[in-house]
Amino acid sequence: MKRIWMPAAIVAAALGWQAQSPAKPRVLQADLQPLASHAERVAEALSLVGSPLSESERKALAAAAKLDPATGAAAIEKLLDRRTLCVVNINPEARVKVQPGPAKPELIEAGWRTFLLKVTNEAGVTARLNIDSPNAGQLANSPSDQLANRWLQIMPFTNQPLRPELSGLSVEYRVVSLYSRDAGKREAKLRFNAGQGTQDLGFRNELDVLFTAAPASNVTLNVKDVDGTPAMASFVIRDASGRVYPSQAKRLAPDFFFHPQIYRKHGEVVKLPAGRYTVEVGRGPEYLTEQRQFTVTNARKQNIAFQLSRWIDPSKMGWWSGDHHIHAAGCSHYTNPTEGVHAPDMLRHCLGEDLKVGCNLTWGPCFDYQKQFFTGAVDKVSRYPYLLRYDVEVSGFGSHQSGHLCLLRLSDQMYPGGASKDHWPTLGLNTLRWAKKQGALTGPAHSGWGLEVQTSELPNYVIPPYNGIGANEYIVDVTHQVPGPGEKMMPAVDFISTVDTPHVWELNIWYHTLNAGFRTRISGETDFPCIYGERVGLGRSYVKQDGQLDFDRWVEEIRRGRNYVSDGRSHLIDFKVNDVALGEKGSQVSLARPGSVRVGARVAAMLPEKADESIRARPYNQKPYWHIERARIGSTRTVPVEVIVNGYPVARKEIPADGGLQDLSFDVPIERSSWVALRILPSSHTNPVWVVVDDKPVLPSKRSVEWCLKGVDQCWTQKQRFIRPEELDDARSAYEHARKTYRELLPKAHAD
Repeated sequence: MKRIWMPAAIVAAALGWQAQSPAKPRVLQADLQPLASHAERVAEALSLVGSPLSESERKALAAAAKLDPATGAAAIEKLLDRRTLCVVNINPEARVKVQPGPAKPELIEAGWRTFLLKVTNEAGVTARLNIDSPNAGQLANSPSDQLANRWLQIMPFTNQPLRPELSGLSVEYRVVSLYSRDAGKREAKLRFNAGQGTQDLGFRNELDVLFTAAPASNVTLNVKDVDGTPAMASFVIRDASGRVYPSQAKRLAPDFFFHPQIYRKHGEVVKLPAGRYTVEVGRGPEYLTEQRQFTVTNARKQNIAFQLSRWIDPSKMGWWSGDHHIHAAGCSHYTNPTEGVHAPDMLRHCLGEDLKVGCNLTWGPCFDYQKQFFTGAVDKVSRYPYLLRYDVEVSGFGSHQSGHLCLLRLSDQMYPGGASKDHWPTLGLNTLRWAKKQGALTGPAHSGWGLEVQTSELPNYVIPPYNGIGANEYIVDVTHQVPGPGEKMMPAVDFISTVDTPHVWELNIWYHTLNAGFRTRISGETDFPCIYGERVGLGRSYVKQDGQLDFDRWVEEIRRGRNYVSDGRSHLIDFKVNDVALGEKGSQVSLARPGSVRVGARVAAMLPEKADESIRARPYNQKPYWHIERARIGSTRTVPVEVIVNGYPVARKEIPADGGLQDLSFDVPIERSSWVALRILPSSHTNPVWVVVDDKPVLPSKRSVEWCLKGVDQCWTQKQRFIRPEELDDARSAYEHARKTYRELLPKAHAD
């Protein structure tokens, strides 16, 4: 096809040039055809990051591609040079140097500005062009004396239609976006290289740039709860390019850098540059999430109002949500500039997720810093009915190899013999003895770890490896009674944690120990921000408490089993068997003879109308482990509610997961003394009610007892090497006690 060359005067007019004398010969002559194709990709990339070329610039770019090679290439460069912040030269020896480009170094506070980097590539290098700065980087884990200087964030665009590496063209452009945390004048040092050893001599690959950042707008968020009172809410704010505001890399507490969301209460401010935004507003799983768009103008101040809405409020029915396992340090949290975060930050997150009780557990990382916040009471930052209390997880020290332990309601956080974490027992039972003596509530954390099985059957009789940090030594500890306050004997373990590990692994051991005659309860946890860093309260206990919420009573009701666990997206309210409510009368119903019992509850669930296949298609051992989406029946908006007796489902009804609260009842035959529970799996599960027939005890299941007995032996093979020599006799005795207990149960057991 014959090429038609356009006169230079026509192109000059299209580009807005004035007539000028011919340009001087250029050192590098860019070939028009590949440069024009590259320029089109650059233009597309600029559009994707929200900084598109104008219509006239796009027309000029297209016109330049039709010029003679020398004039067209020069025209394209002239157009793109206007947006060029830095000109990077790679000489024939692949050495990199940089000088300022024509673009004005202007930024915006709390926002992004996009520039081009021009690369003149004499060596034809096809490596990645790297740009960094000592003024950039994440504030989290930065030394405190560097925070003021780390005001910049750099985001090169390396996705399609561009690519991470240079093309090897003699002239090409890279797209980079810069974020300024601050307003005003700020200097940054920009450094470039195309691989180790390519920096030019004399620091010529570095450029000091004085930026001017215009101030952003102060946007006040007015947030009202359902009843019109001021509230805290979760906000995920994104621009048209999907970038999150404020920048996660520039966040410090109370905003967490590993979250897209921020938490703001009524009347608080977020800084945003002018532009169009999408925001998702919510307040935990019991609220409906609102998505809307809004525009920020150049006005220095503006207000946006949000009215929250719920689909259910269990607290109005006396069921108070709580997460017994969250952390203010370790895992996703930072050690610099502070060792984790403080109580006001954690309470803000509880408020923003409408989590009524947060158990903030000090553990291995930052232990000696975080221990200062323990008081043996509810923290003073608490704002009723939102209660925050510091306690301990035995994790990263002591007996953690045999399974982490949650110790709640401690009066003394330090095991006798030292002031830190280094002297604690390596046998979990010894830790439990100490904790129970002071009236603590105790149980294994993230129970499924170490109990992996290659089946989805529940219950199942596969012996797991017992090689993790979940409810491993629990198989031993559950058989022990230890002295509590006043030397009263009580179970060494009160609860088993659920919701934050695969449900088959954590429920299987619980079902078997219930079937062996032990009355351990369950409680819901998140292990934030370790197993789940997305938000607090992804795993919850909903505890029935009459009257005003009180932390000590809330914990005591978990010990009594007056609670259900949930991901917050389904609820099993007021579970009863023959009018005996969960946790009342010892959670026990008496029958004179075999017969039927009436099982009832008020049940609700919430699913979006459209299925989320990204969750439904995952195996049960991939996160999220508990989620109402996994309970969805086919493509419907219904979920099954099951009655289980001794671990097996015996009755089922399907309910619409539209948020409506409905009364369900079942008539369930009971042939012998048994335990009964209700579940929407894997989303929610009640604690049991025991039905005692003819005053006879709940006979253990022979298969379950055998499973437990084999578990003790398997656990010992994995854990004995972690026990200190001075505790080995205690450990052998503890394990032998468990074996003896299970062996003595076998003759009494019911043949399944």
